[in-house]
Amino acid sequence: MTIQGWPSSSLSAFSEQGHRDATSGFRLLLSPVEAARALSVSRSKLYRLLKQGRLESVHLDGNRRIPVSSLEAFVRSLLLDATPPRR
Repeated sequence: MTIQGWPSSSLSAFSEQGHRDATSGFRLLLSPVEAARALSVSRSKLYRLLKQGRLESVHLDGNRRIPVSSLEAFVRSLLLDATPPRR
């Protein structure tokens, strides 16, 4: 499934800003700061979304990481919940 023309499993606009992995092209896990930047929200807002269960995260060697797939699912849910614009 794609989000408004985005390829699945990649936040292409975000990845083009230098968040590429040297081998596979796209990173699967982002730091909280990177994830907040990808969603255009503050770090505090990102942590609230995590606490509310609206985003998933994993701990890897003591560091929290947010899967790109969780960001995509969150954006997808926002699009589905959005009311159509008035004409």
